[in-house]
Amino acid sequence: MSESPLIVKSKALALDVIRACRVLREVKCESALISQFLRSGTSIGANIREAFYAHGKADFIAKLHIALKECSETEYWLELLIESGFYDDKTLLDNCIEVKKILIASITTAKSSKKED
Repeated sequence: MSESPLIVKSKALALDVIRACRVLREVKCESALISQFLRSGTSIGANIREAFYAHGKADFIAKLHIALKECSETEYWLELLIESGFYDDKTLLDNCIEVKKILIASITTAKSSKKED
């Protein structure tokens, strides 16, 4: 399977989240925030990867929806971390929003192609 841009970007986002969590630990950020951020930020790519091995179009769409929810949650944690002053790199937030936009477009495309089937 050739790597889709969504798989590549979501994996890069997960790696950036892992690196950010390392920084957050160094600045003594609340461990509960780090844990939630790490869980949601790495879950996006895992769900996207699962979607590519779905049992049909409906399962594919469902998995992408789960990834979208996790992406939205990650965006929320990033906003909190940035606005609270624990983290200041807005590039990570921009990358998260980019993945979210790609997910929305992918879901929309998959749903419209499902109607055509």
